[in-house]
Amino acid sequence: MGLASSAIVQTVLTGAALLGAISGMLGAFAVLRRQSLLGDALSHAALPGVCLGFLIAGGRNLGAVMLGAFATGALAALCMMLIIRRTQLKTDAALGIVLSVFFAVGVVLVTVIQGQGGAGSLGLMTFLFGQAAAIQPADLWIMGGVGLVALGLVLALWKEFKLVSFDPDFARAQGFRVTLLEAVLTVMVALAIVVGLQLVGVVLMVALLIAPAAAARQWTRSLGAMVGLSALIGAVAGAVGALISATTRGLATGPVVVLVATAVVIVSLLLAPGRGLVWQAMAARRAQARISDGRVLAALQSVARDHDDRGHRVARGVLATALGAMPTPARLASLERRGLIRATRQPPDPSPHWELTEAGHAEARALSGAPAEPSR
Repeated sequence: MGLASSAIVQTVLTGAALLGAISGMLGAFAVLRRQSLLGDALSHAALPGVCLGFLIAGGRNLGAVMLGAFATGALAALCMMLIIRRTQLKTDAALGIVLSVFFAVGVVLVTVIQGQGGAGSLGLMTFLFGQAAAIQPADLWIMGGVGLVALGLVLALWKEFKLVSFDPDFARAQGFRVTLLEAVLTVMVALAIVVGLQLVGVVLMVALLIAPAAAARQWTRSLGAMVGLSALIGAVAGAVGALISATTRGLATGPVVVLVATAVVIVSLLLAPGRGLVWQAMAARRAQARISDGRVLAALQSVARDHDDRGHRVARGVLATALGAMPTPARLASLERRGLIRATRQPPDPSPHWELTEAGHAEARALSGAPAEPSR
């Protein structure tokens, strides 16, 4: 029993990692083309195909279900492209129309199947919400085959996909068949969705397409790095989610995989260098501190210039009047630690005074953009 359980876990873990890698790789192009809802529309459009496969095969036949899902997904993609090309509607409107219509048809067919009774309706639910335990070793060959085909197409058409993703108008002007290339990318996304039906299900498949790509976008600045990192994040999220599900009683694999991928997105949005919210907040704080430092130095330099004395000692009240408010003790202490100002006294006045050092004068000129003083 332990060996069998171990074999099942290994199969699920491998399948989740393969699906995550495929979804992450293809999802990167959807994110860059600003078609994040494409996966949502195609995954919902697969529902009527799943139901038709059930009705035609008379039960839970994996081949019939996957073929039906791919057929309706491809039909939905064709409908979206026709709406966009032949009407004045934008991409988001076309996606919304196709998603709602196809999903409504799928819900009607689900109702029909459930009305027939029997075990068929129970098997249908595995494709709606995913059931990782239903994955067989033979399914891994299908996933691997789809992954190799997708990887081969991406490598063979890398330049074309890159140009279409970033500047389709320029690609069209250069003579590339943009519509055909977009259709190939869409069909590849549909294939990934069909492969993921058993593991994640129709409802959550879009998250596995978009989450790894959204996370990778935060960490990278080139398409190659983004596609590779997105595939890696998807594979790791799939493997970790499957492992957590296998070691915790009562947790479905698909939702756990999606939650792991979402956690990676949240960490990326917060901590990614240069683009993360934490980094941006720190940069804004440093910029604000630099502005505050510049105002203090400029005020001290202005008062010193008015008195024609580079080492003029500025009293607390004079500094507060020049700035409109007294700078905080922490700000003054920071400038003093950096050697830009010096705390001093001006007898008989016992209140604290400050004067600019030579480094402070140079920094004040640099911040104001004034030319350097000639050497004496």
